[in-house]
Amino acid sequence: MAKLTLRAENLFFLSHDTSSQSWGFHSSLGHRHLRLFSPKRRLGFRVLCGIKYKQNLESKRVDGVLTELNVDEVDRAVPISDSGDEFGAETGSGEVGSLSNWPPWKNIPQRYKIIGTTSLAFVICNMDKVNLSIAIIPMSHQFHWSSSVAGLVQSSFFWGYAVSQLPGGWLAKIFGGRKVLEIGVLTWSLATALVPALAGFMPGLIFSRILVGIGEGVSPSAATDLIARSIPLEERSRAVAFVFGGLSVGSVTGLLLAPPLIQNLGWESVFYIFGLLGIGWNLGFQFLKEGRSSVAAESISRSESIVVKKTWTASLKELGGSVKDVPWEAFFKSQAVWAMIYAHFCGSWGHYTCLSWLPTYFSEELDLNLTEAAWVSILPPLASIFVTSIASQLADNLIANGVQTTTVRKFCQAIAFLSPAVCMTLSSVDLGLPPWEVVGILTGGLALSSFALSGLYCTHQDMSPEYASILLGITNTVGAVPGIVGVALTGYLLDTTHSWSLSLFAPSIFFYLTGTVVWLTFASSEPQSFSKGD
Repeated sequence: MAKLTLRAENLFFLSHDTSSQSWGFHSSLGHRHLRLFSPKRRLGFRVLCGIKYKQNLESKRVDGVLTELNVDEVDRAVPISDSGDEFGAETGSGEVGSLSNWPPWKNIPQRYKIIGTTSLAFVICNMDKVNLSIAIIPMSHQFHWSSSVAGLVQSSFFWGYAVSQLPGGWLAKIFGGRKVLEIGVLTWSLATALVPALAGFMPGLIFSRILVGIGEGVSPSAATDLIARSIPLEERSRAVAFVFGGLSVGSVTGLLLAPPLIQNLGWESVFYIFGLLGIGWNLGFQFLKEGRSSVAAESISRSESIVVKKTWTASLKELGGSVKDVPWEAFFKSQAVWAMIYAHFCGSWGHYTCLSWLPTYFSEELDLNLTEAAWVSILPPLASIFVTSIASQLADNLIANGVQTTTVRKFCQAIAFLSPAVCMTLSSVDLGLPPWEVVGILTGGLALSSFALSGLYCTHQDMSPEYASILLGITNTVGAVPGIVGVALTGYLLDTTHSWSLSLFAPSIFFYLTGTVVWLTFASSEPQSFSKGD
């Protein structure tokens, strides 16, 4: 028995090609591998990795093929073509070489690249969502729109957002989150860039905003599918927080960039520039090679017990092209699923109503001028960025230290609901506080609601990595309803009662409190297969 000793920077995994009777080693990074061929063709290898530490690889020849190559640990396997590596490059024979370290992100693990670019897509997502809330002011003046017409234009986004949730989850289940995300970003970016051309034609303008909603509506399910398939449980809270935290970054960025762009280049510029950013992202994402992992979810997460390997390897025919293949009945028989649905509705009610009405509240109730109200509106999403990072680290550390996943998710979601409820209650009661203290209280409460990214938004993947995208599609469909109903109802109550406490805060407090009770009682992160036999 011969022994081959290598000093390798990354771990290797053995891969066998039955058609060519060849064996290959692959590192945890897609660009680095060791290839060993059958003697019938040629025997050679190429090591494309840094030399940092020793690993022993034992080989044994059986019928002319090198076998039994043992590796201490496995990161992941990447299938390779018969003629070379996974990118089609021909490997050499009998040589050891090294690749350049350019570009700088080339050696970053594939799952981190995917998470980073997905988060960037969500940054652009909210930039394209908030740009209209600012541009609507000069647009209304130019086209002589009433407040009702302006409200109709803004609410049309949520029409598309609501109807695309379930289709987006189903498509992500079948075609994979990566492809659905690409199409979603391209759709909303092109629709955003078309707004200036359609602004004078109301049906066309509304249709373009519906398309923006559809493109952005499929993206959460696509991202959830990517995370569920590629991120282990002990890293999942951070991955979800980093990806969906891009929404807060996008809100801040959009609110900061839109006013000077409108002032200097006209309102049309925000749609052209923000739309081109999404198109540029889509082009750049094409160069990011997707890791073709054949390792099942249970391999990347020792804590998961549900076998989802079929999701990685099954063909489109095996997955089935029909909605009937989805276990809808099993979903709606689960108390934990209903807990997610109601919690998503409650959280969205507070989020969407505050996102739409807080600037007006700051201006009218706290007597801040428009400039102050605009800058103050940035504080909650800005503070959410910091809270998100703390919450995700806390959740992952608790799970890594043996705390039950369900307990962690309930704890985080309870903070996400009770914190804004308490802060809104304090803001509703006349305590004689100065305006800036009220702003600080509301900012703190809304920022702490970001704990939901380590609570509710992780539960879909925890419960079923295979159906995570569809589950999020279900809950997000219900969660889009407050964007259509809640925002309008708040305005109606305000006209009727002339009380911000009754119109804006009271309904949100009610849903936060009832959502907490339902979540703590029925929520669960225990893995479920949702098979027809369950």
